[in-house]
Amino acid sequence: MFLAQGFEEIEASAFSDIMGWSREHGLFPVNLKTTALRPEVRSVWGTRVIPHLDFGQLDPAQYDALAIPGGFESAGYYEDAFREEFLELIRTFERGNKPLASVCTGALPLGRAGVLRGRRATTYPLPGGERMAQLSSMGALVKQDPVVVDGNIITSAGPSTAMAVAFRLLEMLTGADNVREVKKFMVF
Repeated sequence: MFLAQGFEEIEASAFSDIMGWSREHGLFPVNLKTTALRPEVRSVWGTRVIPHLDFGQLDPAQYDALAIPGGFESAGYYEDAFREEFLELIRTFERGNKPLASVCTGALPLGRAGVLRGRRATTYPLPGGERMAQLSSMGALVKQDPVVVDGNIITSAGPSTAMAVAFRLLEMLTGADNVREVKKFMVF
């Protein structure tokens, strides 16, 4: 999971929690690792996180998917999310046809990387659809749905969709039976 400066906590925690439940109680253990372009990142609300992996030492071949929580521009999100090193990581995962799962504004780096051209996607719809227009200008076929899946790419409209995206990613990685098992233990 890539954490940009100013990431949205609930969006990141949905991935870490659901994958953690799969590791502990699922049919298939999933190990989630975090990375960032900084040695420490702050969430939009100020929580400090030290990523598991230094971005410069990340070997994409060792990972099966990439999760991208969104964040706030006012907290510096796009400073990291639009950096070329990260956009190239996205392209690497796309070339390998590996799942790319984003929540809310996490779709915008996917668009900036060029992997959404001609593909269905969504992003944060407020205020006035500015982010959706931005995503459309990057070549995405923007939909008004809460969660949009186009092949190996998952995008969503906002923080409230984070768990749905994380469960969908878990299903892509491990199958529907595992998702049912994890949901059972999470009393979902």
